Amino acid sequence: MLVTLNDILPLEAQSSSAVACCNVFGIEEAKAIISAAEHLNRPVILAVNKDMVDLAGVEAMAGLLLPLAESSDTQVCVHLDHCYEEAIVYRAIHAGFTSVMFDGSQLPLEENIRRTRQVVNVAHAVGVSVEGELGSVPYQEGRDHIKSEFTASAEATIYANESGIDALAVSVGNVHRMTEAGSPIDFALLEEIEAVTTLPLVIHGTTGITEADLLRLKTQRIAKFNVGTTLRMAFGNAIREAMEIEPDKFDKQYFAGKAIPALQQEAIRVLSLLSSPRPIRERR
Repeated sequence: MLVTLNDILPLEAQSSSAVACCNVFGIEEAKAIISAAEHLNRPVILAVNKDMVDLAGVEAMAGLLLPLAESSDTQVCVHLDHCYEEAIVYRAIHAGFTSVMFDGSQLPLEENIRRTRQVVNVAHAVGVSVEGELGSVPYQEGRDHIKSEFTASAEATIYANESGIDALAVSVGNVHRMTEAGSPIDFALLEEIEAVTTLPLVIHGTTGITEADLLRLKTQRIAKFNVGTTLRMAFGNAIREAMEIEPDKFDKQYFAGKAIPALQQEAIRVLSLLSSPRPIRERR
């Protein structure tokens, strides 16, 4: 069932659970993640990041993901992750994405509001949800064009009210692309942000957060956790192991098939961690 963020996040923001937003790079990841969500009877968000936009384009990714989402018996949102260019956002909307993130986090506040508002006006006109970011979540490896800046609660209320976004990504100590958990979360700052906006909040960099902090975060206003690195590690490590066992094999699809169970198991672990108990469906 194809849905938007607005169909799933408001309820999650008021509950002790949250939705996983999983980066996907091909049909193997998409099918494994949807299967995990169906097994747990949970909604899920499939996210297309800049790497895949540059490689395949939003139209090709929409063609791959939308049929899988539409045929699923759980709620699946097809989401464009961090996008800095309005033209690509509008192409994604035209291609059928049900949710987009316009990332103006590197801009001055007024420009971030102005440009995000323009995207919101277009997206909302056709029923597409919009995520924005205030503050700037850094990358573990560092990126010259990405700042490391905590979200200011005083600016959060202005941005939330004037941009018109449906979900707000915050920077409270979370870090993109960490391979081990340990990034310290500023819960006091998060509570300040929660006090000035009723929007569902989003955490990027989930892999770098300890399980104890994730369990605490999901009971607050955090409704969406972006997950990528831990899934890629599970998939990549399983492929590497399979290739070492059978060095004479060479078909990509053969090794991907060998690795899908490990990816699906990791997706189930992550979705379960972020969930409140629901009846689990029998696997197909």
